[in-house]
Amino acid sequence: MKDTLKAIFSSYAEIFFLPSGAVGALIFAVTLVNPNVALAGIIAVLAAYGFARLVRMEKQFLESGYYTYNPLLVGLSLGNLFQLSGLTVFFIVSAGVFTFLVTVFAANVCTTYFRLPILSLPFVVVSSITYLASLRYSNLLVATHHHSALLSMDLGLPYWLAGFLKALGAVLFAPSVLVGLLLCGVLLRHSRILLLLALFGYYSGTIIRSLMLGSTSQAFGDLNSFNFIFIAMALGGVFLIPSLTSYLLAFIGVAISTVFMDAVTGFWSYYGIPAFTLPFNVVTLGFVYVLGLLRHPMVAGVIGRTPEETLENYLANRLRYRGQDFTLYLPFAGRWTVWQGWDGQWTHKGSWRYAYDFVITDEKGETHRGEGVRLDDYHCYNKPVLSPVRGRVVQVVDDLPDSRIGCVDETNNWGNLVIIQDARGLFVELSHFAEKTIRVKKGEWVERGVVLGLCGNSGYSPQPHIHVQVQATDAIGAASLPFSFVSYAEGGQYQANHLPQEKSVVEPLYCDKRLDNLTNFVLDDELHYEVQRAGQKVDELSLKVQMAPDGTFFLKSARGQLYFGKHEGTFYIYRVNGDDHWLRLLFLALPRLPLAHREKLAWQDHVPVGLVTRGIREAAVGFLGSVYPRLATVRVTLAFVGESRVEATIEAGLLHVCQSASLELDRHKGFASVTVGDITLRRVRHED
Repeated sequence: MKDTLKAIFSSYAEIFFLPSGAVGALIFAVTLVNPNVALAGIIAVLAAYGFARLVRMEKQFLESGYYTYNPLLVGLSLGNLFQLSGLTVFFIVSAGVFTFLVTVFAANVCTTYFRLPILSLPFVVVSSITYLASLRYSNLLVATHHHSALLSMDLGLPYWLAGFLKALGAVLFAPSVLVGLLLCGVLLRHSRILLLLALFGYYSGTIIRSLMLGSTSQAFGDLNSFNFIFIAMALGGVFLIPSLTSYLLAFIGVAISTVFMDAVTGFWSYYGIPAFTLPFNVVTLGFVYVLGLLRHPMVAGVIGRTPEETLENYLANRLRYRGQDFTLYLPFAGRWTVWQGWDGQWTHKGSWRYAYDFVITDEKGETHRGEGVRLDDYHCYNKPVLSPVRGRVVQVVDDLPDSRIGCVDETNNWGNLVIIQDARGLFVELSHFAEKTIRVKKGEWVERGVVLGLCGNSGYSPQPHIHVQVQATDAIGAASLPFSFVSYAEGGQYQANHLPQEKSVVEPLYCDKRLDNLTNFVLDDELHYEVQRAGQKVDELSLKVQMAPDGTFFLKSARGQLYFGKHEGTFYIYRVNGDDHWLRLLFLALPRLPLAHREKLAWQDHVPVGLVTRGIREAAVGFLGSVYPRLATVRVTLAFVGESRVEATIEAGLLHVCQSASLELDRHKGFASVTVGDITLRRVRHED
């Protein structure tokens, strides 16, 4: 029963882009102002849910309300049109099941072929069909709306404000000032950005229409203006990262929709069909599709529960994951110096801008001993060059002589080289090997860290160095592509996935099996903690390892989920869902952990603002962050202190936050203790 109620209420919340059963319960309560409409909506969503269970659709796909909010809207629309009776109930049940089928079909097509959401398109299609069919059904009784005086009056509000509230209520087929006020309260409580976008969208679209129509009262009295509200919310804060760019695109979308809405309304009025949410669907899907094709950076990769959460995660992740998707390990062992990076001052230009050159320097910063006139004078000459990827060798050149110092081979620019086809599809070229030192052959499979040959000075190379680049083909010297390096130290700082600066000294770090095993959580592993404040027990926390449908692992508590994983030598905590304060503290104390230990090795990370503040302060900083992202920055600086202890400092300048944290690794697995401020999570073991 609890799961069923959650699915039903989630359907209501999905209408306003708020995936929360609690929000849905409030919105359901709002619909009760018109019992006929409210009951019709319940009947439709129950019919869809029951049919889904009949055909054995898994509960996890129904809990979110994603597949049932369109049947709910159809039910509300039919309840607005007809009085409930036996025939009407049959009609609503049939429409609810039909809408569910259309929703599943549309969801599969849109996500598979277009990578688009379905929005309320099934509602528009099925409601239009049922309205047309109902013209022939004389036994269906047309609904008579007898609202109370309180619901019918404007409460003395000016027409421009009453128009907005009625349009907002019209989404639930309850165009009432009171209903609009209640919905504003729901939005204000759960997402200030959505409320501001609703106001922005409505007034932008309505003012444009009033200018086009020449009648302010007609524009503000049109209930179809709720399309402007939803276009602004969808483009301004749901499918795009809230920002000045998304707000501008939302305005453009609303402006375009004014013409489309009047055209649709004028055409469909001949058949007695309202425009429903067709303008919202067409404009929003068009924008999202085009921006997705262009890979616009502001398209939300992961949509949070609210625009505020989406923005928080985006701002943190933009700083957390600064590298590229295609990653390499450094192609050497020990400490080397970056001689030339991307867009380097010498040869890394144009089509070959994405490349790195490495040399070895001494304590004086010199690349050679003495006068540096012989190849043997150079510190990196004849040093091993290691494979930075795993893949198959597709090109080998090994017979070119090393150039004398100060001379270059302009005919064979790349010198002796190895090109490896990475298992992920791209190609990696390493150049300037010493003559006859390459140890791999064409067609041979290599793993990361395998010795490919020795560093030399062949090709266009004024002194011995390693050149590495990524390219789309196996052609020698093909145009380069972006990449980044993983798991290395730069100036005493650990870099999980980044690009080192020119002249900086870098060193690859290799996975420590002990740390790897300590963070190797297995499904159904359980961790139990006693929560202490200033040494006194205040709560208990029990965690269990589970896996999400997308294959991501998370630690589940009674009130939330903490998602984690490993990538290229680093253990990450990706995000926290739910309202578990103790999980947020764990995220704060250890957002990432290098799986390579070195005494006093330090690293930095950034976390969402919601981890250090809640309520009005979080809302204010979140909104300001959409305009000026630096304001919503929370930096965590961490370092190893001993083999099993990590200490951290958490800083957020705008919020005046400066906290210390520490974490002790368990001897066997996981974390023995986590301390943030005066709160400590201390591991306890439950005997079987």
